[in-house]
Amino acid sequence: MTLLLTTPDVAALVERRTLPGLLKRLEQAIHADFLRWPEFDKSARLATHSPDGVIELMPAADHALYSFKYVNGHPKNPRCGLPTVMAFGALAEVATGRPLLVSELTLATALRTAATSVMAARALARPGARSMALIGNGAQSEFQALAFHHLLGIAEIRAYDIDPAATRKLAGNLAATPGLAVIAADSITEAVRGADIVTTVTADKTRATILTPGMIEPGMHLNAVGGDCPGKTELHPAILAAASVFVEFEPQSRIEGDIQQMDAAFPVTELWRVLRGQAAGRASDAGITVFDSVGFAMEDFSVLRVLYEEVTALGLGRDVALIPALPDPRNLYSILLAPGAADSARHRPGHATCCPRVQVEFST
Repeated sequence: MTLLLTTPDVAALVERRTLPGLLKRLEQAIHADFLRWPEFDKSARLATHSPDGVIELMPAADHALYSFKYVNGHPKNPRCGLPTVMAFGALAEVATGRPLLVSELTLATALRTAATSVMAARALARPGARSMALIGNGAQSEFQALAFHHLLGIAEIRAYDIDPAATRKLAGNLAATPGLAVIAADSITEAVRGADIVTTVTADKTRATILTPGMIEPGMHLNAVGGDCPGKTELHPAILAAASVFVEFEPQSRIEGDIQQMDAAFPVTELWRVLRGQAAGRASDAGITVFDSVGFAMEDFSVLRVLYEEVTALGLGRDVALIPALPDPRNLYSILLAPGAADSARHRPGHATCCPRVQVEFST
């Protein structure tokens, strides 16, 4: 049997574990897997582009588990009542190929993106950061704001969006969060001025310049989340040229990140090397650091592992017969000859005892 998680199941998990608790768990899991970076089979995601958006497949695996995520990005979707980003994914055993988990990843992706942003900022931002500009106040914005508030101590969010209704939505959703002030800014320049961290999470798939060099102050950390496909950028190239730039998986970031604007020799550092102590992070309090984040499949691998472990412990989700259970695994056709055979085989004593349910463990 395969465990199925729907969006209400993941929402129930957040309620049971609390949003701060689950965000912390995800950050720890992603950090632990980045420390194991050389153990993973990695590749850039496979993308199918159209005039309206992109659909992507994101695989990753270690010696024991394989995962993939299906995800789209269609900025026009809200006009027809659909999210800009929708996703689902799966976790499977490497030894047998048996699918253990199929899960929604739309909500979970927002959680993992925010947790990854905090993980990078913890390594790259100046210690004691308390204010953050949040440029782009759409579906990802609350998750970014709350992750930085609960996990990194950000107390002030300076929010700006070209659509004032999006900023009002953000402020309303966060109004009851103790210790967090949300200030609506009239411009990007106003939002960025004096901020310790600047997060850009815009949605339009265009080569835009959201931040210009004149907006950047010494010591800022830029969390550039929105540039995530070919032809989509948020930062002026002069900002990148003057900063220390960190990425997830360089071959993918060269194609999809803000560094697609730079030549192939432009120096970047993969974040895992900083986390493992193999490369320097922030060079000085006055330096500018950029996390050019496009989202990488290993982060989804970590999230699917957490989901599988947590919901198994809590009894959430439901088992589904995604693959056939047969008395003779070589006789697939028997399902058509005797429709009840698969149901009865599933309850046969000792069935599939050679493939016990995987126990997912973390070293965080």
